[in-house]
Amino acid sequence: MSAQVSPHSILVVDDEPNIRRVLEAMLKKEGYDVHLAESGKKAVDIASNTTIDLLISDLIMPDMTGIEVLKIIKELQPHCTAIMITAYGTIKTAVEAMRLGAYNYIPKPFDMDEMRTVIQHALSNRILEQENYELREQLKTTYRFDNIVGNSGKMQELFKLIERAADSRATVLITGESGTGKELIARALHYNSPRANKPFVAVSCAALTETLLESEMFGHEKNAFTGANAQKAGRFELAHQGTLFLDEVGEIPPSIQVKLLRVLQEREFERVGGTKPLHVDVRLITATNRDLEVEVKNRKFREDLYYRLQVVQLHVPPLRERIEDIPALVDHFLVKYNRENGRRIKGCTPEAMEHLMKYDYPGNVRELENAIERAVVLADRGTKLLTCEMFPLRLRKECEIAE
Repeated sequence: MSAQVSPHSILVVDDEPNIRRVLEAMLKKEGYDVHLAESGKKAVDIASNTTIDLLISDLIMPDMTGIEVLKIIKELQPHCTAIMITAYGTIKTAVEAMRLGAYNYIPKPFDMDEMRTVIQHALSNRILEQENYELREQLKTTYRFDNIVGNSGKMQELFKLIERAADSRATVLITGESGTGKELIARALHYNSPRANKPFVAVSCAALTETLLESEMFGHEKNAFTGANAQKAGRFELAHQGTLFLDEVGEIPPSIQVKLLRVLQEREFERVGGTKPLHVDVRLITATNRDLEVEVKNRKFREDLYYRLQVVQLHVPPLRERIEDIPALVDHFLVKYNRENGRRIKGCTPEAMEHLMKYDYPGNVRELENAIERAVVLADRGTKLLTCEMFPLRLRKECEIAE
């Protein structure tokens, strides 16, 4: 049964007319848009003027090799994927083509059913890669430095430090009270770094028991402990070449602190129950609401690990120390929750804004965000301005006491 008509455009490059004809007939029957080239130069000409989703190229041709064609077309169209056709004796070259971005290679003489299957898989993989690329681009936009709201002097100083730290691979320790936006800072560091196209993996150290945390971070081998029914990769492995964010790192127990220190020093570790060292390239960013210097003095946190973690230290100030940022934060959250709830609230009454500016926010930015979300959700459909009565009772009472 033929595949449904597809908009995918396929370029076939081979100096053998019979192979071009056979592939053209099969691909057109499958509903693809087919372009044919008898030489590398002709293929480059086509790719210079036509969007190509998939390149199918012979490796050995008189004027240009398939490797040379692949390199040029990848420069012209980075999202184009490729399948290389190789004769006996050129497998090593085909493997090189895969390093350059080819999806697969097929030896001659090839089976048409196999070719059809590999083409379908290559195009499906291309769609997935394109979706991942678009998602990463959206994340880069979301976590741009200028999307972190803060016009106060303290936040402007913080932004400068983040921008300088982002380009490095140095470990970063982010300190600050709960609700100040430490994970937002961590993501901004990642998505503005050379590792932005690699994974960002987060672990909440406070949410897991010691055994589960060790397994979550480093993975485990099958039968390493009761319930370990299969081998599991840990977060360090999943974050390879990217960034691992350990939130509430001050909660890590001493036994795991030792293992974490070794990863930072040696760039290797073993899974729980394993003996084989695993090497990783991970940038580590950590965050805590504890004073780790005090924890070190009280022998609850290793001093050597502390200094390894805070090569760069970023402190996120509490909201009560930057009250001048509150109006901008309110506008930011109104845009977000208006969009989510289909509302058109423009701002707050002067009295409501005065209340918001007087409150000391023990829950920091997160508490302000929750208050705005609650007010937007509970407001009548025609509401244009938020009033004091729309905010949580505790906020209103604290402001009245202050008065």
